[in-house]
Amino acid sequence: MTKFLNAFLIGLIAGLGILYFYWRDGQQSALILELQNNLESLAQQTEELQQSTSDLPLVISEMEPTYLPPIQQDIYESRHNAITTAIAHTKDAVVGINVVQVREYANPLRSDPFFRMLFNDKMWPRTVKRSLTNIGSGFITTPDGYIVTNEHVVRDAVEITVTTTAGDKYEAEVIGTDPLLDMALLKINGENLPFITWANSEDAIVGEWVIAIGNPYGLFDVNDQPSVSVGVISALQRNFERDSDGRLYSDMIQTDAAINRGNSGGPLINAEGKALGMNTMIFSESGGSVGIGFAIPAHRIIASIDDLLRGGVNRDYWIGIRATDMTGIMWRKLGLTQNRGALVTSVDASSPAAEAGIQVWDVICEINGYPIDTSADAREYLRNNDLRVGQTITMSINRQGTYHDFVLELKPQPGSQTNLEG
Repeated sequence: MTKFLNAFLIGLIAGLGILYFYWRDGQQSALILELQNNLESLAQQTEELQQSTSDLPLVISEMEPTYLPPIQQDIYESRHNAITTAIAHTKDAVVGINVVQVREYANPLRSDPFFRMLFNDKMWPRTVKRSLTNIGSGFITTPDGYIVTNEHVVRDAVEITVTTTAGDKYEAEVIGTDPLLDMALLKINGENLPFITWANSEDAIVGEWVIAIGNPYGLFDVNDQPSVSVGVISALQRNFERDSDGRLYSDMIQTDAAINRGNSGGPLINAEGKALGMNTMIFSESGGSVGIGFAIPAHRIIASIDDLLRGGVNRDYWIGIRATDMTGIMWRKLGLTQNRGALVTSVDASSPAAEAGIQVWDVICEINGYPIDTSADAREYLRNNDLRVGQTITMSINRQGTYHDFVLELKPQPGSQTNLEG
């Protein structure tokens, strides 16, 4: 009996094993059949998709032709807007500028008490020369290689190297500089160079998109490519008094596009790919961009280029007046209703003032419509305006209680005569 039960159990186990293997083979066959059906369905869908996309536009990439469905084509086209198009059309005309400068500094030995005790200070020169390097930006304005940049970028330069986006390096010649307006015109030897055309900066609109392109912190040297920042025009016609270096910035374009060290001289581009101005200075406590930058407008740059090509301008003009403030009740005796104006104390013979008819005891109340309260106001107006030989100015004069307008033509200085003295 025991043998029979053992044989029965062994047969039962063997039978269950055989049934399991048959079941597993059936499952695998079903999966293989389902996979084959799916592959056939996928092949049919692929063929239908190829037929349906045969009329779609072909997008050329650097890798290989790719067909995009309509929604992807819309996304692709939306990435290429007016800003990216303007950058693509202008970036190759932007150059990096590397400058070697030689500047004079006060000799520190002359102020050293130890050296002054041991040696006669006359043995030491008052100044010493030092070689420095400077970086900046510029942009090509003609196909034969004229480049504009800021004067402070190339001041005291003994060597100027210009690098283009093609990796070419040129030794640049300085055609002319205008320190007052912070303008410099350079020239490199080249033909058919990419260049940027000018926009009408007098039609600029507050709030319109602008692009600052340049060489911040010398990054142009990394791979011969300029850096780009985008912003808007924040304000127009910003005027500033002369700075400590004697530069006069007027009618400036303000922008919040990032401008940093090395951006000076680069173009401020509008959405049409034209130069609205030249990035020049920033307001910053840290030295980096805080979104308050300024560009010289295009119309002033164009006028300056014309002046530099003609050899520069003469601002050493002569008026021939000395003036001072009125004291006590002098203003009442001169027929004025209040104590304001600059009292003329002398007029040089044959000077523009004398030829216009201005006399001693006249009181200057306005110059070109600018109110003059003191003689310092008159000097300040003349100092903070770009006046040149050959131009005319209008002075509103009070003569014994009656106002007269006199037009003066500015003439070259006959010597070291000052225009207005306090």
